[in-house]
Amino acid sequence: MNAKRPTWGNSLRLLIICVLVVMMAAGCNSGSKTNETASSNGSGTETMQKEESKQENTDQGNDEVSGDFEIQYFVGGYGDQGWKMILAEFQKKYPNVKIKESAGSKINDQMKPRWIQGNPPDFVYIDGAGSNATQMVLDDQLMDLTDYYKDAKNADDNIIKDELLLKPIEYDGKIYTLPFVFGSWGVFYDKKLFADNGWTEPKDFDSFLSESKKIKDSGKVNAPLIYTGKYPYYFHGGILDSAFVVNNNDDTSILLDMAALKEGIFKSDPVKKALAQMVQIRDAGIIDPASAPINHIDSQMLFLQHKNAFIPNGLWLENEMQKDVPQGFEFGFIPSITQPAGGKHIAIPFTATVGIAKKAKNPAAAKAFLEFLFTKQSAITWAEQTGALGNLKADLDNSNASALVKSAMKFYGSDNTIVAPYVQLNADVDKVKQDSTLALMTDSITPEEWMDRMEKAAAKVRK
Repeated sequence: MNAKRPTWGNSLRLLIICVLVVMMAAGCNSGSKTNETASSNGSGTETMQKEESKQENTDQGNDEVSGDFEIQYFVGGYGDQGWKMILAEFQKKYPNVKIKESAGSKINDQMKPRWIQGNPPDFVYIDGAGSNATQMVLDDQLMDLTDYYKDAKNADDNIIKDELLLKPIEYDGKIYTLPFVFGSWGVFYDKKLFADNGWTEPKDFDSFLSESKKIKDSGKVNAPLIYTGKYPYYFHGGILDSAFVVNNNDDTSILLDMAALKEGIFKSDPVKKALAQMVQIRDAGIIDPASAPINHIDSQMLFLQHKNAFIPNGLWLENEMQKDVPQGFEFGFIPSITQPAGGKHIAIPFTATVGIAKKAKNPAAAKAFLEFLFTKQSAITWAEQTGALGNLKADLDNSNASALVKSAMKFYGSDNTIVAPYVQLNADVDKVKQDSTLALMTDSITPEEWMDRMEKAAAKVRK
């Protein structure tokens, strides 16, 4: 064999190289263990930054948001298609979230025991019969969003508070809910029916009275106006509440005073004048007697069948009744009818709020959904699917939103329309208000008795 034998020098060099390799290997292993420890303990600048970034992204909502997420939403005039489409898009963005929808027309009553027992859903849309955001705040059921709201960004990376049309209600300086729906109450009519009969849209209280008389005398309807007596808050939003503002020299603060249950507010001069207008409407025979016991769906059906010419309602009307709208029916909308000639319209906004349960099991997913909900695309989806506006500054001109919604937006952007703040009475006081208004409009009590009832109810709560 001609192979060379290593010399002593070569052997020494080989030994040194082997020792160096072993030392380097040991050094690498030691360094690896050190880094692992730093990572697990959160030490090391780079590691800490990565962990902080990961936590921040989890809080704000990204693909790492995961786990069970339950949402409760009422299904009424807006239907459920808007929610389902928004939730489907949310699911695409957060595939590791398992969504549970607790929804339906009676969901508020069905879920009430769980709220009381401290086992609520993570996220709640507060709307419909059996719901009251103010009461939920008083019952300490909702998460305090005050600090979160200051800098919260939506999924488009825009500051949420800068995007809203209607600001949140504050309870003793704190925020627990965000208004999601920007709707409006008002009085609706059929433009085609009016055009065919030579009737004109009323611009003020006097023209409403005179046009109603013309409609009544025509004999073509049972009565000019119908409303749902079973739920008198439709009448409040569509007619009465705007009258309070009109008779307070267009000063909307009267509604805030009512919500605050200010002593004497329900016996104030603007209230007396507003109730006098209601008595004029009542005594002129404008209201259909069928209104008293009827529910919202039946009253809306009579309106669509041209048994009546006017109905106080909300912007969800078209969507809620879409299967029953006769061919050629063209919705007209008036924010208010109690203003004097030349006076401004008063738009009484309606909002349905959203909140996160104080005892939410997955608050990270709940916040992520909140941030997804308050994006322009979600607002457009909501408008297209429900016929109502999302509470976000979104351009609907190129959307598939209805003509009614787009025309309503013209009022909101007009200098001749005053948009009142959204307020919500204490639940007990609101119940007295509804019962008293129904009694007033059926001539069972006087305006003075209406005011007495309200003052007593407010005083009881103030105690």
